[in-house]
Amino acid sequence: MTLHSTVLRDLMNPATDVGVFAYAIAFFLAAWLFARAVRLAVRQALAHDDWVSVDRTAALFLTQLAQIGIFVLAFTYYAHVIPGLRSLGTALLASAGVASVVVGLAAQNTLGNIVAGVSLLMYRPFRVEDVVQVTAVSGLETGTIESLTLGYTILKTFDNRRIVVPNSVMATQVTVNLTSRDPRVMLMLPLGVGYGSDLDRARAIVVDEARSHAHVQEVVDCPVTQLGASAVTLTLRAWCADANSAKRAQFDLLERIKKQFDRQDVEMPFPYTNVVLKGDTTHAASQT
Repeated sequence: MTLHSTVLRDLMNPATDVGVFAYAIAFFLAAWLFARAVRLAVRQALAHDDWVSVDRTAALFLTQLAQIGIFVLAFTYYAHVIPGLRSLGTALLASAGVASVVVGLAAQNTLGNIVAGVSLLMYRPFRVEDVVQVTAVSGLETGTIESLTLGYTILKTFDNRRIVVPNSVMATQVTVNLTSRDPRVMLMLPLGVGYGSDLDRARAIVVDEARSHAHVQEVVDCPVTQLGASAVTLTLRAWCADANSAKRAQFDLLERIKKQFDRQDVEMPFPYTNVVLKGDTTHAASQT
């Protein structure tokens, strides 16, 4: 048997001193490479703000925890492979199993929040800066998602309050996401028309003025929405590019439609009251 084959056999044998050292280097290198790959993957994911919305501090902390776990697991398996440390490895595995059961029972709610946080991160029903509506202890609350950590979702309300909701609750309750990915805003413009006016002509005037306006992108319809005491209400519904454009279009259309109604004799009535005075006929007859 040659010297080369003898050295190779000793390196492959965990019972020899050379094998113990070789296996230690191999396990350490494998654990270091795996931990480094995990760290680089997390940093690359956090570099894309539009891809991940989890709290960065929590993500980095969890990454460090995972790296420590990788080295502990590598040492446990190394001790299990080496004959002289096999009893220690078996004890470490048994202790890890017992510890995991104890920690799992003691931290059911915390682990549930973490699992729910990962689920919210994967499916992304909402993101940071979305406006959502949730049910809290104080009742129905509306706020902007300020941060999404592994355990909790924090909402900032319009009156500057912070609502902390556990992720397990956010993942199970019905959450209304009020943030639309479509930046357009619908213009709702109610207009009163007299009962004696031509309804079709009034609707045509409203629609034509809206379609010719620079800030109106699309006219949806103009239905009758109310039959009032003195007027029939037509409501113009149209899409505008944003809230600012919708407000400008609203002001301009009110003036332009009013002028067109005046030119084409379409009445825009205002509330009025008829007062009927009845005289005292009995008193008038006695006087005659």
